[in-house]
Amino acid sequence: MKKHNFLAFDIGATSGRAVLGMLEGVRFEMREIHRFPNSILELHGKYYWNIFGLYEALKESLALCSRQGIQPDSIGIDTWGVDFGYIAPDGSLLGLPRAYRDPYTEGAPEEFFRIVSREEVYKRTGIQMMDFNSLFQLFRAGQEKFAPLQGAEEILFIPDLLSYLLTGVRVCEYTDASTSQLLNPVTKQFEVSLLEAAGVKPSLLRPLVMPGTVIGTLTGKLAAETGVGPVPVIAVAGHDTASAVVAVPAENPNFAYLSSGTWSLMGIEVEQPIITPASFENNFTNEGGIEGTTRFLKNITGMWLLEQCRKEWEKEGHSYDYSRIVSMAEEASAFGSLVNPDHPRFANPASMVEAIREHCRESGQCCPETHAEYVRCIFGSLAARYKEVLELLKAMAPFPVEKLHVIGGGSKNKLLNQFTANAIGMPVVAGPSEATAIGNCMMQAKAAGLVADRWDMRRLIAQAYKPEVFLPEARQKSSW
Repeated sequence: MKKHNFLAFDIGATSGRAVLGMLEGVRFEMREIHRFPNSILELHGKYYWNIFGLYEALKESLALCSRQGIQPDSIGIDTWGVDFGYIAPDGSLLGLPRAYRDPYTEGAPEEFFRIVSREEVYKRTGIQMMDFNSLFQLFRAGQEKFAPLQGAEEILFIPDLLSYLLTGVRVCEYTDASTSQLLNPVTKQFEVSLLEAAGVKPSLLRPLVMPGTVIGTLTGKLAAETGVGPVPVIAVAGHDTASAVVAVPAENPNFAYLSSGTWSLMGIEVEQPIITPASFENNFTNEGGIEGTTRFLKNITGMWLLEQCRKEWEKEGHSYDYSRIVSMAEEASAFGSLVNPDHPRFANPASMVEAIREHCRESGQCCPETHAEYVRCIFGSLAARYKEVLELLKAMAPFPVEKLHVIGGGSKNKLLNQFTANAIGMPVVAGPSEATAIGNCMMQAKAAGLVADRWDMRRLIAQAYKPEVFLPEARQKSSW
């Protein structure tokens, strides 16, 4: 039986990876080929992505495959959402893409809502309001008279831009485009009226292609230079969370998912978008999934609080690995103070440790004193927040939610998984931790005709990566 090699480029805001997925019959396994940095460049007060550095990293990954005797059957690229590059009429890239962390969009939504109301924007797009959404980036770029926008024939979102550099073919993949706040999730077409209100021409955006579409093959020069030949490039679920949700090893549709890392995303997979007064009030978002589905979800602050505390403790000479962090939380079992991880004071405080103490002090709770108590407070607070968001989801879901699937790096935190199961009162199914790269590979497998649909993929994934199940235990709230 032939072994198929799928090369997944999984690129985040700080680093990227080339991961090889190998499928032989129903046997699937993965290994990392190359890891490379990604960073934001500041130049004259503007912030950019070094897209050419990423292109060089992709080339190096392909060359590594060739040197190791690996022949990819196809390539897929997933990245973060909302950002894009400007393309000139002759196909040239007009400068580096602006990064979503560029403060030029601060205050842009409020200005735009004077033209089109907040309620109307949500009604047409179903997307949560964030300063850096593509809609507001284009709106602000027009106000700036930003030269790349003025000279652009079209824009390409980051995964599409990278595939363009590899193949010379331009597409607009659905799941990544769906994060832009330019797309109507019901019609699955761009909202021309919003583009016009932002002062940009609707022709900037190409027609959509769905995940699983073959974009093209590596250019002849690139195929020869790297040694891998004319490998096909597939439009996978280009948005990283969309790829991750592909890899949820669910048995039926009655599940919620939590993509857990520095930031967490909790949601459900639905056939139709949910755009209601309740979803608007609670700032839930409707983003594209595979096979025409919608990812109805909410952003939650994840391990950010813990990561910032660890940085402070390291400066004091206290360095803890992850296993020690979990042990510390277990040691502080009697500590029961909780904070709201999504409170604005935790967004980027000068001291996360002091911000947590101040929050506890103001709410009349005991303040954590030891590092272990801080860890326990953070883990318990995350479990409590997950419960709150899940209750909102359950109230809006068109089906009964029976279990929560935790995927991504946070799925390896057994203690937090148990806390979460205790808090929500339903099973937590943990894994796989490499969900994004796995989902990327699975969409390539679908394009190759090796799997039929997302349920076929999920059966295969559940077999390859046996999830761990955490059942609720009867505990006091303060003991989560």
